[in-house]
Amino acid sequence: MLVYTVKRLLGTLPVLAVVSLLVFALMHASPGDPVSMLISDEASAEDRARTAAAWGLDQPVPVQYLNFIKNAAAGDFGTSFRYREPVLDLVLARLPASIELALYATLFAVLIGIPLGVLSAARPNSVVDAIGSVGGFFGVSMPNFWLGILMILIFAGFLNILPSGGREPWGLELPRVTGLLTLDAVLQGRWDALGQALRYLALPAIVLGTSMSGIIMQITRASMLENLGEDYVMTARAKGLSGSAVLWRHAFRNALVSIITIIGLEFGALISGAIIVETVFAWPGIGLLLLQGITFRDFPLITGLVLIYTAIFVLMNVIIDLLYTVADPRIRIK
Repeated sequence: MLVYTVKRLLGTLPVLAVVSLLVFALMHASPGDPVSMLISDEASAEDRARTAAAWGLDQPVPVQYLNFIKNAAAGDFGTSFRYREPVLDLVLARLPASIELALYATLFAVLIGIPLGVLSAARPNSVVDAIGSVGGFFGVSMPNFWLGILMILIFAGFLNILPSGGREPWGLELPRVTGLLTLDAVLQGRWDALGQALRYLALPAIVLGTSMSGIIMQITRASMLENLGEDYVMTARAKGLSGSAVLWRHAFRNALVSIITIIGLEFGALISGAIIVETVFAWPGIGLLLLQGITFRDFPLITGLVLIYTAIFVLMNVIIDLLYTVADPRIRIK
């Protein structure tokens, strides 16, 4: 398994190289001049040339790309134009916020989507199935930005029971250990801080997890219906096993491969695709950081973030492959 994992991780290097080339080419082909973002519009031609030379923007694009790849291989993604800080430091400072949001959104989606999918498959064409199908279509169809604004109006505006944005209240004194506020609060026994962190997590996690719950529900239902029609299920029922045992111990376990696949892929997508939700709720994650980088044409920040997004997504695929062997012992990695 170790050899397989190493081979899969090494196989991601060409993917990262292609993605970096595409992003680098698209950024330089897009209209606009990054030098104009770095200095005043009233700057002289000499100042512009000096600034371009200081940031390496006076060199040909292929030379800039090769320099970026060489530095990125050593863990240096350059310095942000806007923040004047190393890109890797900026990403590592905000990555825990995005991971924490994605974890709780996934937890919400799993707790809603899997039970609804299983119950809908157990009772097809029933009221439960109709409710589950409507809930699944709602989750898939509802735009995140609209649902986020609606939730803010209801729970932060009218009811005034949850905060409308941000990650923590001003002045919260909680030493950072892992960067995940809820985990840090538990490790330090700060239950008041845990409650505050969960209050700020509630709305963005629910909004982000709603679409994922709809997808999980539909995949779970389809996979369960397929397995419930197999011969081994009929054999289990013929042996006198209870309905719940047949449903959960036999059919659900065999449907886990499809469910794990969609959860893993969607978790990677949540980290990389939470830009809208992070913007609506002013969540200080890497999605909001990417939006700010695009606004200011911050080449190093955009390229570094996209590479990190790609690495996370590919890593999730490797983890999914390893989890297959746990969910289904018939699958062996050779």
